[in-house]
Formats: sequence, C-alpha cells, structure tokens
Amino acid sequence: MSHGTEEIPQNDHDPTDAAKGEPDSDRPDGPAEPAATTEGPAEPADGPAALTEPGSDRQRPARSWEAVRHLLVRLHFYAGVLVAPFLLVAALTGLAYTFTPQLDQLLYGDRLRVERVGDDPRPLAEQITAARAAHPEGTVASVVTPPGPEDTTRVVLAVPELGEKQRTVFVDPYTAEVRGELTTWFGSTPLTTWLDDLHRNLNLGETGRLYSEVAASWLGVTVVGGLILWLGRSRRQRARSARGALLPDRRARGVRRTRSWHAATGVWLALGLVFLSATGLTWSNYAGERFGRLLDAANGNAPALDTALPGADAPVEDHSDHAGHGGGEATADADPADFDAALAAARDAGLGGALVVTPAADAASAWTVAQNDNVWPVHYDRVAVDTSSGEITSRTYWADHPALSKLSKLGVQGHMGVLFGIVNQIVLALVALGLTAVIVWGYRMWWQRRPTRADRRAPVGRAPERGAWRRLPLPVVILGIPAVIALGWALPLLGVTLAGFLVVDVVVGAVRRQRRTA
Repeated sequence: MSHGTEEIPQNDHDPTDAAKGEPDSDRPDGPAEPAATTEGPAEPADGPAALTEPGSDRQRPARSWEAVRHLLVRLHFYAGVLVAPFLLVAALTGLAYTFTPQLDQLLYGDRLRVERVGDDPRPLAEQITAARAAHPEGTVASVVTPPGPEDTTRVVLAVPELGEKQRTVFVDPYTAEVRGELTTWFGSTPLTTWLDDLHRNLNLGETGRLYSEVAASWLGVTVVGGLILWLGRSRRQRARSARGALLPDRRARGVRRTRSWHAATGVWLALGLVFLSATGLTWSNYAGERFGRLLDAANGNAPALDTALPGADAPVEDHSDHAGHGGGEATADADPADFDAALAAARDAGLGGALVVTPAADAASAWTVAQNDNVWPVHYDRVAVDTSSGEITSRTYWADHPALSKLSKLGVQGHMGVLFGIVNQIVLALVALGLTAVIVWGYRMWWQRRPTRADRRAPVGRAPERGAWRRLPLPVVILGIPAVIALGWALPLLGVTLAGFLVVDVVVGAVRRQRRTA
C-alpha cells in the first residue's frame, strides 16, 4: 500500500452519516481537519491535543498512543507520494521480466531447441569440436548440458573483447550441428539481460541501481505501515463490516471508495510485496553488502567446493549465486574428451538434470560439475573431478547448505519467477499488476482530496497533520529511535531518504509558520 492516504479530506464527509446522527470520528482517518485558508491549511505547532504549562504561555503536547497512528499516516503519505514512482517503474519492469522464458523461446527458439529429438546424444567432445570449428575465438569456459530432450547443448566461450559477457554457441546434441550463437551474461540471452538491467538499474549502470534499492527499501516499510493503518481502524468501523479489511466497499463513493480498493488490494498483496522487498534487497548495492556481512557473521554462506587436487593447493572456489554459470576465463582450451570424462564421473556420482561442466583453472585444480536445476525441488549438488582418473575429489550437497544460504538462494529464484515454473510467473505478474493498481488508486486519492473550494490555488491534496512526533509516548520514543537507527544502518538508502523527508518536512513547516506569523 504505497500512499499515505489517511489525511483527512475537506469534502469527504458523507451526509448520510450526519443524517443518521453518527459521528464522523469512526472513519479510518479520524476527525476532519479545519478548512484550508488562502494561505494553506492551519497546522498547529504542537498538534491539536496540547496542554498549557502552568505559569507559561507555551503549550506542551499531550502524549498519546493515537500520535503513533498520526505519525504513521504522515510517513505513509510521504512514502506514497515521493517513492511510489520508483515502485511503479519497478513493478512494470518486473512484470516485463517475469515472462522472459516465453519471450526467449519466441525470439531465440531456433537456437534454444532442436528440430527433431533423436535417440542418443553425441559425445560432448564432438559437439565442442563442432562449436569451435564455427567459432574459434576465445576459449571454452564451460559446457551446459540440455535440461530437456528438446533443448540444445550450450558451449560457453570466454572472449576477452566481451568482458563479463560470453559467447554461447548452441549445438544440436543429436547431430552436433551448430544452431547459432548469442552473446550471453551468466547464461541469460540478450533480451533477458536487457530486461534484467532495465528492472535493476534502468540500463544506467551502477548509478541506476539506486532507484531499485530505494524502491525495495521503502516497499516493505510502506506495506507494513499501510497494514497497521488499515487493520487498526476503529472497533466500531470493523464491527460494521467484517469483510471491510479484505474486500473493497462497493457502496462507498468518492475518496472512500478509492481508499477501500487501495487498502483491501494492499492487504491481499502484502505477503508477496514484503517477500519481493526482502529478496530484492539481498543483492542490492548497499543493503546487499550489509546482508553479506550477516551471512559471514552467521556462517550462512554456501559451503565452498574444494577444487585442489590431492597434494596441491588451489584458490577457494567461488560460491556466489553466479558460480558455475560459465564466467570462467581459461587461457587455453581444455581437451574436449575431458568434458565427457567429467560428465561421466558426475553422472556416476548421482548428479542428474542439466549440468554445468567447467574446466580446471590450472594443472593443480580439479574440474567442477554443478547441477543447475532452479525449479522446485531444486538440485544444487556440485562435485570436483580429477579427469585423469575419473575420481570425485570433493563434493558439496544442497542439503548441507546453511538455512540462511538456502533461504537466500530460494528467495532469489522465487523473485526471478523460476522457482515454481509458470505458477511462479503468474503470481509475480498478479502482484506486479496489483501493486500498479494500488499506486494508481493512491495518487487518485491524493487528487480527490485537493481543496477545490477553500483554496483553488492548491493543485493537489494536503499532507496529513504534522507534529505527531511531539505527542509520542515515551516508550515509543525510547525504543523507536534505536530501532530507526538500526533500520537505517541495515537499509542505508532508506535511512538517507527518510532523513531527506524529515528535512523537507521541517523546512516546509518553518516556511508556513513564518507566513502565518507575517
């Protein structure tokens, strides 16, 4: 729920309530604000509930738990108005990325699939030889076996001119015929890579990643705040309609109707949105670095595969999310026959499905063969193979990964829409569309609450009342300040933008007070 829409409209009072003799205070946004003047809405410096100190003309605010709600209203409003554009872009680009598997098949199907499924595949050595004859540039970084009988084998070449990207040659495993090639990034096609960058950084590089991290940082906070505001409505209003929290009120009109659609839809989407926020932050720039520290401190990283041959030393194996995806930089081609030897050893060790076969980094290192099955139930076992003897020198099991490592890996796959196949894609698409609708309804409420009568100069609705922080109960202040500081450390861009909101709020308040004094 991405807008602070709990501020009180000037023209939202339902005359039927007055006719029934029902007070207007049972609305989720509380009692009505005073009418706006030509200089803008009157905003008392200390809020509506203030007490006069004995012997002094100054007023001190009366602390109450209702002030917590007022503060959440204002925070929800600022987050909705200022951060919602980032969320809208993330939702639309994420929606486009969700269906990249189908788009890849549509655009690159002639390379990804074989013309006719045969009986037995040719040896990898024969397929690699055909690929190298067609593309002698670079060196073989890895070979990815077909995930299904209708899929092609991928021979991944490390080409210095491509930098982090690779040249992937697609070979028919039954005929050893080269079907074509693509420039890929960790196994992703050009379209998937472009849509991934669009969602992650708007194709603007590292600077563009700020937008997605701001969106992910505020998404969870905004959703939780919106849930508290909506589900914490007055007891009388909840009793009037037991379905009010989950279903929109079709009998309402104007801003109330819009608000009910905005809030009820947000309730249904809350779990999915919090999941996307948390998983998106795990590989963001700044919050992701904090998450990496947590994994290190909790020993939550994936176990490293020891690739050192017996009696030799080798660098520690990379156990990041992209390990084993064909990003190696071998200096010379390995013997194609060794690919078949490594594959046979891995199959004998029980590794099934699509496998990524990566040559040894040097003479003192073993080959690696990794499972690459991202659909539930996932398979991520890996083995190190001495191709000269066919011996398995080391092995890591998915079952042995720490809980944090498993949650992180599965969360990423679920975020990308591959963990549960087409069902995962449909759910993500519905969440993206729902978030888009919630944002549109939030801005519509802001527009509906513009003061069209009292102050025709104001183009949009007013922000909620300020000054609620002065009336917060002491326990909330004592516990809340350290909690906000900790959250700002864990999510740096949330902390920076929140500080920016506070500065803007203080400046606007000072300007308005100066105008009233004048």
